[in-house]
Amino acid sequence: MISDLINNEQKRTGILLCGHGSRNRLAVKEFAELASMLQSDLEGIPVQYGYLEFARPIITEALDRLRELSVERVIAIPVMLFAAGHAKNDIPAVLNAYSLETGLLIDYARELGINNFMIGAAGSRVKDAIDKGSVITNSNTLLVVVGRGSKDPDANSNVAKITRLLVEAFGFGWGETLYSGVTFPLVEPGLRHLIRLGFKKIVVFPYFLFSGVLVSRIKKHTEKVAADFPQIEFINASYLGSHPFVLDTLKDRIQDVLIGNNTMNCSLCKYRSPFIGFESEVGLKQQSHHHHVEGLEESCKLCETECTGDCELEKDVPKESSNGNGYDHHNHSHYPYPHENHPLGPVTLSNPKSKEK
Repeated sequence: MISDLINNEQKRTGILLCGHGSRNRLAVKEFAELASMLQSDLEGIPVQYGYLEFARPIITEALDRLRELSVERVIAIPVMLFAAGHAKNDIPAVLNAYSLETGLLIDYARELGINNFMIGAAGSRVKDAIDKGSVITNSNTLLVVVGRGSKDPDANSNVAKITRLLVEAFGFGWGETLYSGVTFPLVEPGLRHLIRLGFKKIVVFPYFLFSGVLVSRIKKHTEKVAADFPQIEFINASYLGSHPFVLDTLKDRIQDVLIGNNTMNCSLCKYRSPFIGFESEVGLKQQSHHHHVEGLEESCKLCETECTGDCELEKDVPKESSNGNGYDHHNHSHYPYPHENHPLGPVTLSNPKSKEK
């Protein structure tokens, strides 16, 4: 159906997948493979991909390639699980600047978000993890879903929605949501609190698209807690990867643009409405914070396959930023996050005394 819709367009249309980029070679490879899978499904329709930082091609280079293929209209998709700063500010700023400079028509699609496909992909990974574990029933099992973590409360709340949907899908005894950085609660302090619930089996599911240092961080912190509680069975589920349902969601986002059903969630957007606790961020200027590392191919020499997380120990890859939020290590000058010093949040990554034993 997408091919028919695009072929009926008056302008030659191409697809652009916009990613964040990573130092980890496997993560970059996985993103490229997803783009290749989409190209195979959309035969005859130009598909390119580009990154904000740490990998090439960058977004503008991918747009140049589409123009070289005589593309007059681009449907750009932020390949992000949820809409936070990258999807709302960084990528649109790059696309808008390019469109103004070249005159290329660019339609911006929705992020992956929450739909039956994404829940299906998540459920598949969780089921695989359950099947690897003991015969303890789901009703006696705790599910922990770990999200990326963001300064955007709407994006963070969506991870919690994923958790609840999976809890009801499988009938888990309990479900909780933790985060790998930026916000709270983080993995290690969060798991130490959850131990008190008394479950003998805990499934930890990183709700991430691709490999990388953050997925590795989740696994390492889980293993650290597991070592202190050997009587509890901890199972690490796999991240989403190029699951077929992820590909189906990308095609859904393209179709939404083509049929005019490309609606964004603005009612809970901290930049558009006075969201409680974030009122001062309404109307902030839309700009990219990645221009100084755009195209900087700073690949991690330690990560040829699955990310080990050892790069967090290297001097040239600082784990923490000057403000301690575990995110702005490129001096992005982001707007300050009100919960940077939360006792269960980012400060626990650099202050062992703040961790609850």
